[in-house]
Amino acid sequence: MKIVASNKRARFDYDILETVEAGLALTGAEVKSVKAGHVSLKGAYAAIGHEGPVILNMHIRHYEPAGKLVGDPTRTRSLLLHKKEVDYLRGKSQEQGLTIVPVSVYIRKNLVKVELGLGRGKKKYDKRETIKKRDHRKEMARVIKRG
Repeated sequence: MKIVASNKRARFDYDILETVEAGLALTGAEVKSVKAGHVSLKGAYAAIGHEGPVILNMHIRHYEPAGKLVGDPTRTRSLLLHKKEVDYLRGKSQEQGLTIVPVSVYIRKNLVKVELGLGRGKKKYDKRETIKKRDHRKEMARVIKRG
């Protein structure tokens, strides 16, 4: 499994309760661009509409050798999930305060997959606490390294 892109902001802004693996419906040029690492999850989110689960605002850069520019780099892309998973995510996302966020994009068995996290938004004081814990861990590692 090769991780192509990760959404570091997702773990900071959301308390991820559980994760689900989903496939992505992409064009051939988009697949090549993703495998080259030209994908960004900044500002991306997932939703379940009447036509099924989709991922929005995921930016996949145009693959230059593919020729002329076709389509929008941030177009809405379909997610490939089983019906039970779609129903489960739909039910959970309608709960108070839960949202579906893409956590990472990776390649497994030559297929492009996205890891979706079911998360609850953190409050500002939770984010401050996360920063304090991270700084404390860094300081402890620095002290241990010095000996």
